[in-house]
Amino acid sequence: MEAGIKQKKVYEKAINNWPKDDRPREKLLKSGERALSNAELLAILLRSGVKGQSAVDLSRTILAKFGSFRNMSHTDIRDWKELKGLGQAKITQIKAALEIGRRFREDEASVGKQKIASAKDIVDIVMPQLRDLKTEVFKVIYLDSDNRIINILDTAVGTVDQAFPIVREIIHTALQKFSKSVICVHNHPSANITPSAQDKKFTKDLSDAGKLMEIKLLDHIIIGDGKYYSFADDNNLTG
Repeated sequence: MEAGIKQKKVYEKAINNWPKDDRPREKLLKSGERALSNAELLAILLRSGVKGQSAVDLSRTILAKFGSFRNMSHTDIRDWKELKGLGQAKITQIKAALEIGRRFREDEASVGKQKIASAKDIVDIVMPQLRDLKTEVFKVIYLDSDNRIINILDTAVGTVDQAFPIVREIIHTALQKFSKSVICVHNHPSANITPSAQDKKFTKDLSDAGKLMEIKLLDHIIIGDGKYYSFADDNNLTG
């Protein structure tokens, strides 16, 4: 019991006063990032705590409030201001790190020239980034003749209700990248994955324009919260 009390007192101190092997940075360097808890990883970003709380304690408080990194990634700055002692510098560091994590999946797919065989292959790449957004974001995946990814680009960012992708811009970019086919993806912030009349019209227009330029529209995918709709799977690419 006495040893436990002493240990608690040690851990109430600043991290610099912790046993060396227990400090998050030293632990990462010794054992690798996978050995760290979520709170310890977050503590490295925070760098320091606040009065009465070490960086790890503050990290635990943040995780208790938001529940997960996913929930943390799509929050308003005002939600963070409720956390005592957490200034704009720390908040921006955390949000930047979360965004890097989301983008990594797309970069990995592009650099590795992943071959796409189904709508789910695309959904696995873009779902983590799109599922929680409060506004519509429209992405185009450009593929080569073997259906391998050349690039993934944001084409339009809209309001809560709509994005305005431009057919000519998509075709022009495909020609520049020597892309033989494209897949379009956008999210519905409402989580309702039923295609709108505008979604259907755009899909038909792009499919028709692509045929003229020998660029095939392979699919148009709508992302909801953990669900998706594929025009190709529904045999609905040409209206």
